[in-house]
Amino acid sequence: MVDAARARKLADRIQQIVAEMLERRVKDPRLGFVTITDAKITNDLRDATVYYTVYGTDEEKAGTAAALESAKGIIRTEVGRKTGIRHTPSLTFVPDEVIENAHHIEQLLAKAKEQDAEVAAKAVGATHAGDANPYKSDEEDDEFEDDDLDEEIVGVESEDDRK
Repeated sequence: MVDAARARKLADRIQQIVAEMLERRVKDPRLGFVTITDAKITNDLRDATVYYTVYGTDEEKAGTAAALESAKGIIRTEVGRKTGIRHTPSLTFVPDEVIENAHHIEQLLAKAKEQDAEVAAKAVGATHAGDANPYKSDEEDDEFEDDDLDEEIVGVESEDDRK
C-alpha cells in the first residue's frame, strides 16, 4: 500500500501528462474538444482512471472515446517515462458525467421553483381553516371564575365556605 498523499500527487501528475499529450502529441481527427477533469489511481498504483468531458454531439463523444482508446498505449508510455515509477499504471478513460448531472440538478431546481411559485400564488387570498385565533381570548377567561372551579372540584372548599 502507498501513502494516500503520494497516490493523489501521482494522480494529479497523470492528469497533467494526459492533458498535455492530448493537446500536443495525439493528432487523431476523431479527437474532439476534450477536457481532462480528474484522474484517480488505486492504492497499489497499478490502475489509473482518467475522467474526461467532451463538448459536442453524441457521435463526436463516441469518436473521442475511440480515439482515446487507440492512443492509450502512447499515453501510457509517456506517463511511465515522465513519472519514473517502477510499474506504469494501466489507464482507463471514463467520460465524466458532471456536466450532465449539473444540468439535471438545475432542471430539478427550476421545477421546484415553479412549484413554489404556484403554491405561493394559491396562498395569496387564502385564510386559515377554523377561527382566526383558535386560542381563548381574555373575555372568555373572565366569564369563568376561579370560585366556580373550586366549588366543582370535590373535596375542595372555597374561602367563603371556610368562614
